[in-house]
Amino acid sequence: MYDVKGNLRRVRESLPEGVKLVAISKYHPDEYIMAAYDEGQRVFGESHEQELRHKVEALPKDIRWHFIGHLQTNKVKYIAPYIDMVEAVDSLKLLREIDKQARRHARTIKVLLELHIAEEATKYGLTLDECRQMLDEGEWRTMEHVQICGLMMMASNTDDEVQIAREFQTASDFFDEVKARHFADDDNFRERSWGMSNDYPIAVSHGSTMVRIGTTIFGPRVY
Repeated sequence: MYDVKGNLRRVRESLPEGVKLVAISKYHPDEYIMAAYDEGQRVFGESHEQELRHKVEALPKDIRWHFIGHLQTNKVKYIAPYIDMVEAVDSLKLLREIDKQARRHARTIKVLLELHIAEEATKYGLTLDECRQMLDEGEWRTMEHVQICGLMMMASNTDDEVQIAREFQTASDFFDEVKARHFADDDNFRERSWGMSNDYPIAVSHGSTMVRIGTTIFGPRVY
């Protein structure tokens, strides 16, 4: 078995105090998740509804599941009973659906707004102007069953660390703008979710409070 426990310990030791770790467990078997669980990890990230549903049923109930990646609105109803956070809200339509389905289950679901900063057309997310417009228009303030907890983004898939750092800094500066404008009195709005296995040290140096790490902990994905 891959040395999940040792890898997890090394990642944790590399993170400053106050930076949360989301262990990205998609495509990895239950026993790998349990190895991380036995080391005290409780937050895991999945991106496929059916795989997630299996793991929710099979694994300990105190795990907090984050949905990462693009979420289709027609899938929200399946994960609404148990998801702790949706990390990639990329439209007002999706936010409305999460609120609707959370209300059906008398729950509040935490969300992050996804920004598209990377110079790649394949990435999802709101442009900075789209995010400003959505927040300025204010419909989100009427939603009682979603809690906007911060922002998330993915840097460009490049070896250019200067570019990666610039993108993370853009996200951090934008977080400060949004916090001051819309969430100054909301302590729940505090997460800057950026940084993955290949770039999380750069992300942490540019304000990240939540990193999403899979391969470094669990090894290559098992498809």
